[in-house]
Amino acid sequence: MDLPPLRAIQCFESVARLNSFSKAAESLNVTQSAVSHQIRILEEYLGEAMFYRQGRTFSLTEVGERYFTDVSGALGLLSDSSQIIKYGKPGHIRLALYSSVAVNWLIPRLEDFYRQYPEIELTLDMVNHPSDHSNQVADCCITINPSPHSFISKFLFSETLYPVCGQKLWEKIRDKPLPDALWRHPILSVRYKDISENTAEDWLRWCKAGGFELPNNIKINHFSHVLLAIEAARHNLGITLVNNYMILDQYYKQKLVRIPMHELLTGDKFYFVCKKLKNNKDDIIKLSKWLESQCE
Repeated sequence: MDLPPLRAIQCFESVARLNSFSKAAESLNVTQSAVSHQIRILEEYLGEAMFYRQGRTFSLTEVGERYFTDVSGALGLLSDSSQIIKYGKPGHIRLALYSSVAVNWLIPRLEDFYRQYPEIELTLDMVNHPSDHSNQVADCCITINPSPHSFISKFLFSETLYPVCGQKLWEKIRDKPLPDALWRHPILSVRYKDISENTAEDWLRWCKAGGFELPNNIKINHFSHVLLAIEAARHNLGITLVNNYMILDQYYKQKLVRIPMHELLTGDKFYFVCKKLKNNKDDIIKLSKWLESQCE
């Protein structure tokens, strides 16, 4: 690709747009002689004069006018493309987050966000591990992973677990002593990739926090995702542990009953993460403050 001297192109565009060598030099933070030198380089490269010079006055030649139209459009395109990559498309934010947070926490609240900021288009990308902070993935994310260098993170909430069950199952255990009444029904455990399928690590930790042990002979049904366990509990298939943000939606509040027992603080903390460069972008600031307000 045979490109013209780009510095000379920038100087030419500034002179033609501002109609002044001195103003162009000021805007580019260089000397006027440096601008004149770059214009000469461009004219020698093209083999055409860009300006008519008459003493201290000048004007664009016919070639210069055509070239200015093409060059200004190309530079504008280059600037817009660079700004979108650097800061994101104005009025549009790509947010990566866990599917459980999206479905049960964020989406039920989005009506309020759109009411406050109708000019912002928010695209959600539900991922298992929103830890890839590349611009190719999203402009920002909600994650439990610490942000790397050149990123900022804002704390949203800490995760706690507590037991829930469906309405019919609750009728069977509500008047019986706890936790013994729980063990007469299947428990629904969320199994993660790094945990053996024969364990119920979430329930073991919850029991330990309560000062008692999980019975050895209890029936355990395993699920690969918390949303599946919640649906099973909603259909009275057993008792599951849910995150504190999972059943804020009125739909789940009507279908699930929170069993009056202790909570387990898991140690996971959720953060809003974005690049430092994008932290000053108006749309990102609005989203960040809105998310924080939802966690108060």
